[in-house]
Amino acid sequence: MTSGKSITTTTAKRLITSLLLWIAGSGALSIAPPLLAENGNEDPRQIVERTDRIRFPAAGFQVDVTVNNTDADGTTELRKFRILSKGNEDTLVMTTEPPTERGHILLLKGRDLWAFMPSVSQPIRLPLAQRLTGQVANGDLARANFAGDYHPKILRKEIIDGAWYWVLELTAVDRGVTYERVLYWVNQTDNRPYKAEFYTRSNRLMKTCFYQNFALMQGEQRPTRLVMIDNLNQGNKSTLDYSDMALKDLPDKMFTKDYLKKLQ
Repeated sequence: MTSGKSITTTTAKRLITSLLLWIAGSGALSIAPPLLAENGNEDPRQIVERTDRIRFPAAGFQVDVTVNNTDADGTTELRKFRILSKGNEDTLVMTTEPPTERGHILLLKGRDLWAFMPSVSQPIRLPLAQRLTGQVANGDLARANFAGDYHPKILRKEIIDGAWYWVLELTAVDRGVTYERVLYWVNQTDNRPYKAEFYTRSNRLMKTCFYQNFALMQGEQRPTRLVMIDNLNQGNKSTLDYSDMALKDLPDKMFTKDYLKKLQ
């Protein structure tokens, strides 16, 4: 009896050891390293910075965006844009559809935004928070730098469909950013964004964005669809589909007001 029990225990230990070695070698338990500040606590700024890089590359890139707007009464509208971006500070948003608005360009330098239209001789200064189309603000397309525009802190952690998420509160660094306050859900394992709630200055929930359809684009699993729901007018939403992303070596001269006319 003693001998049989010893053999069984030894065999079990070997099986467990083999299983652990297989898991380690296969990456079956691949988990992102913890994002910690110097004091050993989770660092909210590093979380937001990493999530920004998942959403868009740090290098220069081009991507096409199709926006489908739907109103509560069933009215629909389709618009298309091409975005050229370099780092976190320089972006061009060019309207490609409808044809009547081709040549309309938004130029972002830092948090300064100008609109150029062929019928107007000088660019027009615009706020990032102004609506561009449907539920989409100018800043939603022109600037995707949450880490640079907000002070982040971790409010809590939540389980959604069996996965743990950080819930971060992002407060605006100044009044020039797109939203006054954002609640941001980020997956703890892979740092993918799941949901964002955007609030007005009076702390009223304005709209909710869901990040969906993650797919490989330029070396990273990125959200290729954003669904933005109007919380003030039920039934209104905008769906943004991103496609044809390509890395580009974009010269600095492209992101100047004097160069805009050459992009028509």
